[in-house]
Amino acid sequence: MSDIETIGIAGAGTMGAGIALVCARAGFRTRVFDMQPSALERARDQAGAFLRKSVERGKLAAERLPQIMGLWHGSTRLEDFADCALVIEAVFESLPVKHQLFGQLDKICAPQALFASNTSTLSITGIAGGSGRADRFIGMHFCLPAQLMKLVEISPGLATSQQTFARAWNWCERLGQQPVKTQDTPGFVLNYFLIPFHNDAIRLVEQGVAEPADIDLAIKTAMGYAMGPMELLDLVGIDTQKLLCEALYDATGEPRAACPALVKRMIAAGWLGKKSGRGFHQYQDDKMFGA
Repeated sequence: MSDIETIGIAGAGTMGAGIALVCARAGFRTRVFDMQPSALERARDQAGAFLRKSVERGKLAAERLPQIMGLWHGSTRLEDFADCALVIEAVFESLPVKHQLFGQLDKICAPQALFASNTSTLSITGIAGGSGRADRFIGMHFCLPAQLMKLVEISPGLATSQQTFARAWNWCERLGQQPVKTQDTPGFVLNYFLIPFHNDAIRLVEQGVAEPADIDLAIKTAMGYAMGPMELLDLVGIDTQKLLCEALYDATGEPRAACPALVKRMIAAGWLGKKSGRGFHQYQDDKMFGA
């Protein structure tokens, strides 16, 4: 039996909210931190709506909904993570921001608690270097949307202990997810392919080859994907795609990873994707994907 029963999720954005839902749904006590009370409220409302839709579709027993939501606790105080055995960070893709967060958590959490980052492009070793516990630090990259996708890329840093890797792997299996081991390299497996692929799709729009809806339809029809690239970009966030591009391009120099000019123009226009109501598509609500 794992010793990990109480989970902390730092960040109540798209990824953090999805990971928190996965944890609570699997029966773990889940504490969600965000500095913005509105973000916590939105994430909880989205989770509730997703679960209600699951009940309507016969995928979840009605009596489980209040049980799951009873395990979800939002807070604007990092001190509420003091009893967490695992803290997963899902905040802004900035090394200084992550270092500051983990530096605070190192003073709050018990010495045996594990720290994990959901980063998709930054070095796990680099983030762990500011955590105060590099041997108990690991990468756990959940595949978006976390509430539907099973993949978790588990990436040890240079100083990550074997015990930490085993604890994280075993917990991930208890969560009902499918872990895969990756090395601490830019983009790991998924985003090494996905970021350049998304940029290729964006450049098709830039060049007037096809409209976003037609690109999505072509990819979903021909390749069997549940979401098209433009839909997924809107879910990730256009501003987040820029950060991902910059991180991967800086690390690899891969020309296809360079941020397309259209992304920068969309950010300037406030077209950030689903969270702003407009990206490559337009949206009338901010429900979780699948709700």
